[in-house]
Amino acid sequence: MRRTRIGIAQINPTVGDLRANTDKILHSMAKAKQRSVDLLTFPELAITGYPPEVLSSKPQFLKQTQESLRQIIEQSWGIAVVVGFVDGPDDSYDAAAVIEDTRLVGVYHKISLANYGELREDRYFRSGSECPIFHIRDIDMSVTIGGDIWLQEEPAMPQAHAKAEVLVNIAATPYHAADGYSTERKLADRAANGTVIVAYNNLVGGQDELVFEGGSLVIDAEGAIVARGKHFEEDLVIAQLGSEALTGHTTPTTSPLPTRLMEKPHRIAGVYEALVLGTKDYVRKNGFNKVVIGLSGGIDSSLVATVAVDALGARNVVGVSMPSRYSSPASKSDAEMLAENLGIKLKVIPIEKAFSSYLEMLADSFMNTEPNAAEENIQARIRGNILFALSNKFGWLVLACSNRSETATGYTTLYGDMAGGFIPLKDVPKTMVYQLATHRNVQAGKEVIPSSVLSREPSAELRPAHKDTDTLPPYELLDPILRAYVEDHLPIDDIVAMGFHREVVTQVAHLVDSSEYKRRQAAPGIRITPGDYCQGRRLPITNRFRE
Repeated sequence: MRRTRIGIAQINPTVGDLRANTDKILHSMAKAKQRSVDLLTFPELAITGYPPEVLSSKPQFLKQTQESLRQIIEQSWGIAVVVGFVDGPDDSYDAAAVIEDTRLVGVYHKISLANYGELREDRYFRSGSECPIFHIRDIDMSVTIGGDIWLQEEPAMPQAHAKAEVLVNIAATPYHAADGYSTERKLADRAANGTVIVAYNNLVGGQDELVFEGGSLVIDAEGAIVARGKHFEEDLVIAQLGSEALTGHTTPTTSPLPTRLMEKPHRIAGVYEALVLGTKDYVRKNGFNKVVIGLSGGIDSSLVATVAVDALGARNVVGVSMPSRYSSPASKSDAEMLAENLGIKLKVIPIEKAFSSYLEMLADSFMNTEPNAAEENIQARIRGNILFALSNKFGWLVLACSNRSETATGYTTLYGDMAGGFIPLKDVPKTMVYQLATHRNVQAGKEVIPSSVLSREPSAELRPAHKDTDTLPPYELLDPILRAYVEDHLPIDDIVAMGFHREVVTQVAHLVDSSEYKRRQAAPGIRITPGDYCQGRRLPITNRFRE
């Protein structure tokens, strides 16, 4: 194999925006040609965006996809390209087109369709079966999509990989906070075990509840990472493969192509970047310019506002303080301080008049009863009403501030603090909320989120001396129980055996199981864990089973 420059165009497409996605692909091709790239890859379903879901069965969508592919083929003189698209029209396949010098060399159909967690590809695509070798630019190349790279049981797959000098894998792998370096290690093992160069192109960007982090890789035949793409942003990664590749070695050039080993962010930094990217893309790709957030002075709304500013800029974030008779002076001043630190506009709309009117209106109906959650939730719903009034009037997207610990246990008010068009912290445990806030302050080298917010005991402030621990176990205890019960699917007895009190575990399990109806009504939000505890872990709402 001659010395070959391989490029990985790690792009952020938008599902259904075929024209913009095609323009982005053509721009990357032109840029790669200028840098003498021989073979350029794009992520899984780059033309259509991922996942297209039921769009993949629409005839007009498939027709426009083919037109986009035709444009890419026409512009491919002087370069070879591997690009993901939906292949139809009779049956839809998650496919990769292999193109060289204005010629469609062949098409690969994904074999191992993702059917786990949030992904249900087998609902929309048929599975492929062929594993061809493509001879491109004097390279014997095998192409795989997503999880196909791990397949060994398909008869043709090991043989195809054994004959290949380069294994191209185009993927759309959702970001998960717990992944760490496991994908990199598995890809490195795959390269070394097969003595094959691996070029891994992972999608970047946010799509509804999913975030794709990029971090594309070129790995030599000994399992060493030659180049790594940026995380959570678009990138064009170029590596030069040397003439010794056939014997299991590749040589990244030193100049003008220095070794590209972008640093992978540590876990908390990675989660924060995922929240920023997911929020930015959800807002922008859905046509919103500004967001509005209820600022209580608490940790959750403070973090959501900070993420929103990092995603959209201060001028596009509006905070609304809605104090009640139970709001402490510290909470009100912290909301003001946060807004000042972030440079965002803060509206102050007290809710006392509305709350008093509700109580007066309901006085006869509530006569001879003690105050309880009904009066508390009226306040939360008044605030939700105000935020959506502003949203309707000005076209702003409401960002809700519920976190995973709250939505899992139902410690959140339907049509109140749950109300919103998007929930950035939906999959973030409360204990991690504090870690993320601390990380952001350390990153800034100053207090962005006031230290008083971090140190104050969590409270919804819906009644006098109200504390979260009046209803829930301390979050340091709650979150590991939730992880064991919701994420790891452990039975109560096993969780108790881990050292937790049975009474507490049973309480948490009951809260989770009885709050299914709330989770079904939650707005979309960013996922950072492998399982989808809102939809992937669906319980019957009408359900009398208890452990």
